[in-house]
Amino acid sequence: MTQRLLDTEETVTELDISHLVIEDDTPVDNFQSELQQRLLVEPIYSSKALSLPFLAAANVGLFYKLKGDPIVPDMLLSLGVQRAADLSERRNRSYFVWEFGKVPEVCVEIVSNAEGDELILSKKSQQKGKVTCKKDIYAQIGVPYYVVFDPLRQIQGEQEMNGALLRVWTISPMGYTELTPSQGIVSVGESIWLEGVGLGLTLWEGPFEEETKRLWLRWCDQEGQVIATGSEGQTFERQRAEQEHRRAEQECQRAEQERQRAEQGEPGGRTGEAS
Repeated sequence: MTQRLLDTEETVTELDISHLVIEDDTPVDNFQSELQQRLLVEPIYSSKALSLPFLAAANVGLFYKLKGDPIVPDMLLSLGVQRAADLSERRNRSYFVWEFGKVPEVCVEIVSNAEGDELILSKKSQQKGKVTCKKDIYAQIGVPYYVVFDPLRQIQGEQEMNGALLRVWTISPMGYTELTPSQGIVSVGESIWLEGVGLGLTLWEGPFEEETKRLWLRWCDQEGQVIATGSEGQTFERQRAEQEHRRAEQECQRAEQERQRAEQGEPGGRTGEAS
């Protein structure tokens, strides 16, 4: 059985975090990772897909114990909590489990190279003395859903993604159980529902902040429809308003034609019907 780290003696109960490095100016991996992170965060806030409060963040340290480094998911989603108002305080600037009183519901890792330790330890990490991959850490601290997206097919070994672009695991008493099918999610339009969150995840191909179409991981509803970004929502609303305007103009034109026929006594007009 997986031993939850939060149940061990290293669980934090004090608030002395002066020794912890919570910001080190380390950049994100690449342009695609940065765009993907924002595409997983922004739509949740700009839409009404989730009820407040919740916290969605990208590339923020997740601290679950005082000893050792935090784990830094590319994106995390935590329900029922929100950021503190005063971000000048160190304890409010990262996701400290003891401050929020819970782990996030979802942690997402976006694979950008073969050395990220998402599912197994890389040789480089083993040489550095690391003993636990990210998947095992998330399982040990009890994160309900662990998501790995491999858009560039960087970790396709048999013990890793093994042909899939997206795999999702859900926590159980024995650790993680895969929620996605055995082959994972491999095609655009396929989706997986996260019941405990009330959102799904799907693969989507299209433009985001530029004309080039790329493969993206996106939140979706239970029918697999993507949760729109703020820009997409504005575009949809504008298109809807334009359609309503055209319909209204067509109705006015039909009404005017009916009035003219009625005045001229044409068949189909009111005068013709009365005669």
